[in-house]
Amino acid sequence: MQSLRNIAIIAHVDHGKTTLLDNLLKQSGTFKAHQEIAERVMDSNDLERERGITILAKCTSLVWKDVRINIVDTPGHADFGGEVERTLSMVDGVVLLVDAAEGTMPQTKFVLSKALRLGLHPIVVINKVDRLDARIKEVEEEILELFMALEATEAQCNFPVMYASGKSGWASSTLEGARTDLTPLFELMLAQVPVPKITLEADFSMLITAREYDPYVGRILTGRIFTGVLKTQQAVKVLNQKNEWVENARITKIMAFRGMERLPIETAYAGDIVVIAGLQQANVTDTVCAPAVQQALPASPIDPPTLSINFSVNDSPLAGSEGSKVTFSLLRDRLMRELESNVSIQVTESPTKDSFEVAGRGELQLGILIETMRREGFELSISRPRVLIKTETDGSKLEPLEEIQIELDDAFSGAVIESMSLRKAEMRDLRPMGAGRTRIIFIGPSRGLIGYYGTFLTETRGTGIMHRIFHSYGSYRGSIGGRRNGVLVAMGSGEAVAYALFNLADRGKLFIAAGTKVYGGMIVGEHNRNNDLEVNVLKGKQLTNMRAATADAAIRLSPPVVMKLEEAIAYIQDDERVEVTPQSIRLRKAILDPSKRKRMEKTRH
Repeated sequence: MQSLRNIAIIAHVDHGKTTLLDNLLKQSGTFKAHQEIAERVMDSNDLERERGITILAKCTSLVWKDVRINIVDTPGHADFGGEVERTLSMVDGVVLLVDAAEGTMPQTKFVLSKALRLGLHPIVVINKVDRLDARIKEVEEEILELFMALEATEAQCNFPVMYASGKSGWASSTLEGARTDLTPLFELMLAQVPVPKITLEADFSMLITAREYDPYVGRILTGRIFTGVLKTQQAVKVLNQKNEWVENARITKIMAFRGMERLPIETAYAGDIVVIAGLQQANVTDTVCAPAVQQALPASPIDPPTLSINFSVNDSPLAGSEGSKVTFSLLRDRLMRELESNVSIQVTESPTKDSFEVAGRGELQLGILIETMRREGFELSISRPRVLIKTETDGSKLEPLEEIQIELDDAFSGAVIESMSLRKAEMRDLRPMGAGRTRIIFIGPSRGLIGYYGTFLTETRGTGIMHRIFHSYGSYRGSIGGRRNGVLVAMGSGEAVAYALFNLADRGKLFIAAGTKVYGGMIVGEHNRNNDLEVNVLKGKQLTNMRAATADAAIRLSPPVVMKLEEAIAYIQDDERVEVTPQSIRLRKAILDPSKRKRMEKTRH
């Protein structure tokens, strides 16, 4: 058996985990000298590459000085926090990466707290020390403060520090040291991370930490073998966290991580992280074990969802014109398939059998699902996000609260503090960052932040940075004012005319350009007053001898406001929907018929 180490890389979003791992793989000889590899090779998902974030925890394996090192690249965003916690249960050590300029951030605190709670001893790597705005000494002090605030033990606080540039591919134990390669980091990992405790003589047991679905093999499960040996065709059983029997099965396939590939092997030993197939009912947090085992391995529970969105089939007049998947049965099959691989969401069919409530950890996670389905050819109608409120036995209500960390220019802090207080957020900390910047920390209800990000960018002239993370469930904070402006709603169907749009320019901001296909009930802009206004965007200029059609060429329209998917979902009100197709994102009223809409408003009031 080869000597082994299991390590996770944890950090805040965009602090350089995946880029550092690229260079670890290259310098260990995992890739051949002539082999071409993509930048951020671990972010294999298209959306991960476009957004520059890691969504799914992934495992890779490299060999350094005859020691096999399994390295897990974890998500830094709190919406994928369930992935982080379960991943950390597979490893014996962590590398905590912190940006030399940004310092400790909300997700740094989030991932570190989970690592410390599991008793892991982090190696701290201060990354991007070659940045011009690096503030290395202050960041070191912030890291120590964070360890102490999270009640780390004395041994955990005595962490080794490396200085590195993941992009340039070097690490050093001192700032003045040689900046050649990552050898110092490799050596520190072998010295600092303990060898897995292996008991080969005991009965086989393995904890499942991730689940996927393969159309050829079926359910695929990733986890760490804690005791014993596993062979293909071995008979096993599955126990859940209550020690209840789930199923009996035979392992049809075992795969181990070798570089970027998963290669089939015949035998796997305790301490290794492997992928298995052959089970039909086993789930994340379950234990796969020998028939004689009676006790399940302890596991972190799956984080409960805090936000839900209604998915329904697109029923607008333009339905079916851009997408290939437009039926309810296709939508149901796709969401059931998502449940197979994504354990952190919940899907509930509505009593009327016309929509699904999909609950998850946050706007980003659900936005990623919608964007993925859109690219697969689905047409969807999406509702406004709804925060999931808990009702206690005594009737009191609890709602999810978030920790919001904001960095902005000093001049804009007053406007942001006022906005956050209107959203029932409490300020917990305010400190100058230098160079005319301030960092403010709030605790506020999740529902108050839905749709705020666009306003925040306006208030800070695009210079503010906001990070959010789930904090806890707290007492219900009362009603929060929503969007103050009404919308401009199209009256009829056709193509928008430049002349009509020009005449509407003083009524508010437009969301469409000339030539855009519209229909009755579609939202074409934001009214500059607080009421909705029905408008005719199809009305052309009346042509007479005095008015020539060529005069339209002189019309100059301001560019329309184009919303991204998450912005559109956050913008709408309860009586509105986002129509999502492979080619377009449109806003519309839930009820398209104006007379029915007015009757509904009367009954509501």
